[in-house]
Amino acid sequence: QVQLVESGGGVVQAGGSLRLSCAASGGTFSIYNSAWFRQAPGKERELIAAITWSGVTTYYVDFVKGRFTISRDNVKNTMDLQMNSLKPEDTAVYYCAADAVPKLLAEYRNGMTYWGKGTLVTVSS
Repeated sequence: QVQLVESGGGVVQAGGSLRLSCAASGGTFSIYNSAWFRQAPGKERELIAAITWSGVTTYYVDFVKGRFTISRDNVKNTMDLQMNSLKPEDTAVYYCAADAVPKLLAEYRNGMTYWGKGTLVTVSS
């Protein structure tokens, strides 16, 4: 099974950018659809962006479209999330996740099989 480790979180001012990375090990990452979720204080975890195993197809929740970009490198076994124009409401713990069960990307909103431990992003106003 695959292990996932996120990095790149931190504190940034509103309007700034951050790039999160997810490093996969212990499995064949290239066979997994993968995604970024986030959980803000007092809120449920939510799917924000997903990408197919091939990297050809992506999905974004409406409130990050045009600001966030998901990408992956199956040679390096990594997945990134480029976040631009950050807002205070983007403050959350961001989780990398992966799943080998094929679904439409939006259907992963209920969760995936494998998870990282998360990285905290704080956007100050």
